[in-house]
Amino acid sequence: MRIPYELALGWRYTRAGRATRRNGFISFISGVSMLGIALGVAALIIVLSVMNGFQKEVRDRMLGVVAHVEVFAAGGGALPDLAGAIAQVRRHPQVVGAAPFIAAQALVARGEDMRGALVRGIDPALEPEVTDVAATIKPALARLVPGSFGVIVGVELARQLGVREGDPLTLVAPGGQVTPAGVLPRLKQLTVIGTFDSGHYEFDSSLVMINVEDAAKIFRLEGPSGLRLKLRDLNQAPQVAAELAQQMGPDVVVSDWTRQNRTWFAAVQVEKRMMFIILTLIVAVAAFNLVSTLVMTVTDKRADIAILRTLGASPSSIMGIFVVQGAAVGVIGTLAGLGLGLLVAFNIDVIVPALEHLFHASFLPKDIYLISRMPSDPQRGDIVPIAVISLVLAFLATLYPSWRASRVNPAEALRYE
Repeated sequence: MRIPYELALGWRYTRAGRATRRNGFISFISGVSMLGIALGVAALIIVLSVMNGFQKEVRDRMLGVVAHVEVFAAGGGALPDLAGAIAQVRRHPQVVGAAPFIAAQALVARGEDMRGALVRGIDPALEPEVTDVAATIKPALARLVPGSFGVIVGVELARQLGVREGDPLTLVAPGGQVTPAGVLPRLKQLTVIGTFDSGHYEFDSSLVMINVEDAAKIFRLEGPSGLRLKLRDLNQAPQVAAELAQQMGPDVVVSDWTRQNRTWFAAVQVEKRMMFIILTLIVAVAAFNLVSTLVMTVTDKRADIAILRTLGASPSSIMGIFVVQGAAVGVIGTLAGLGLGLLVAFNIDVIVPALEHLFHASFLPKDIYLISRMPSDPQRGDIVPIAVISLVLAFLATLYPSWRASRVNPAEALRYE
């Protein structure tokens, strides 16, 4: 197979520019451009992989407490026909678990200490089907029997109130009792039977769980106010929620985990886009260094260009030679950056601990950050656009110098040779 001479000559110029000492400065600028592209691509891959890792870690911990889909009674009261609703949602192929619940806001107090809390009434037998945190506290769930008014408290809330297993806890329910002496708050004495640790501060510091029948008595409901569902694929939650809302009619409201945490996930996506744009500028600066490299190369090769033109080379062929030279630098730099970035991204769980040991420092202290290790989750949806953008920028940077090379006048170029 015959290789086009533009490709062969362009590749020869690329190799010769680094292999000879005729023009060391051009070689240096070319190497800097290639290194800059590689480092920019690697930085983009590493940073976006780490951001994906953090997002996945927080999402998984959040979904250890939050159900994938929740079905509420439209009026805010008890869910009509609970058994029928459970049977209906379980028929959906994506649903793998369903549990009734009651959710309400209240105050919990121990002595003079008082905190706002989200009270969740759960069915101890069914709750492990829908949340991971419930599966880790099965011994405590076994003691959450109706009528005992036991409560399971988040570890942070327990620490703030200073309570341990067996201690009493007072729950102040909204909507006080009207008496001749005025409106009095409704109080209920609960007993702490256990704690849970979800790894997510927001829930560990505000969530308490009681039996669903006890919750119905405290909040004066006829039964559970909704269902919590777990799906085979959590990413299908919006679609499943829409399908269930259509099937179950106007008497219920269906919400999924992406709606409940929309603000947080939107903020993460904005940060990710901004980091992508900022780090892409590094790649752009390195890619457009190719302009100066090729301009100097064209000046150095004016005699060669003139000879090729006199031998019959067309302006487009001359342009192709220098496009190949610049594109080769971009391709090598991009491939090197991909290799380096993926190597670091897939081994960051080894690299970061080694750096922490080397410098005797902790990058993510456990007492400050929610996640104490550096997570990484390289995704094809990030890596492919990074490579494409790097190659496109490198190609665009070659167009103007290559066009200038194609406009070289052979007579002018050979006058002083």
